[in-house]
Amino acid sequence: MLSLVLPKGSLETQVLELFSGADLAVIRGGDRDYAARIDDPRIDRVRFLRPQEIPTYVEQGIFDLGISGRDWVTETGADVVSLGEIGGGRAGESVVSVVLAVPRESPWNSVRDLPEGVRISTEMPETTKRFLEQHGVKGRVFTSHGATEAKIPDIVDAIVDLTETGSSLRKAGLKVIETLLTSRTELLANRAAYDDPEKRAAMEDIALLLQGALRARGHVLLKLNVPVTSLDAVLAVLPSMASPTVMPLAAGDLRAVETVVPKRGVNTLLPALRAAGARDILELPISKIVE
Repeated sequence: MLSLVLPKGSLETQVLELFSGADLAVIRGGDRDYAARIDDPRIDRVRFLRPQEIPTYVEQGIFDLGISGRDWVTETGADVVSLGEIGGGRAGESVVSVVLAVPRESPWNSVRDLPEGVRISTEMPETTKRFLEQHGVKGRVFTSHGATEAKIPDIVDAIVDLTETGSSLRKAGLKVIETLLTSRTELLANRAAYDDPEKRAAMEDIALLLQGALRARGHVLLKLNVPVTSLDAVLAVLPSMASPTVMPLAAGDLRAVETVVPKRGVNTLLPALRAAGARDILELPISKIVE
């Protein structure tokens, strides 16, 4: 029913892990194959392409669904429907920023300081041109095809580049003077396909599964038995996404408690639960959380 395009490159591994966690495992002959399949009746075609190209192909209706970053949607100006964020800028937790950077010793501290004719290298020329126009700066924008920071100062005066922490730019002797935009990975839909009720229902199913797998990251299920006399003390130290489930056991003085908690901090939570009176504590992995 749906055609899907997934990103090659830096997003690829994280996206594949997310689809696997959503029970939408991508099957292909090898890492270099551009064609794949998913054993799901809602998806009949899967391809891999560079994320820079994906928003345009989704807009044109070559694919119904695609995954790319907000940065490339902005760069291409693609008119697509966003079905939500499914991760950081590289499908992790971090947000990628598109920044304007100049040499550390430069007197420029904002885009307004840039002189007329300033030379800027970037992999995102359209975004950069629009940004300069918005601020009344007349500059020369050159399209970069990699190692953008290496072009300063011999070839260009400044760069517009992607960064998560800015550390690589600092190591290259650069300082960030503006942030053009921030970007996360998004699930994108073709507008015409989204207007089709049957396809929209399938798209929303896929989005639900992906969001469920994403929410499950970094969480575990805890199951524990608690004497009635210790229940209040245990619940007081037990964090949860919602109210914990409490059920009576065959032994009248015990209650079974279940809840989902962040994985981070479990190493201190379990001893605290034990000290509060919990026993038979089980920590179990979870693959999806569907709200």
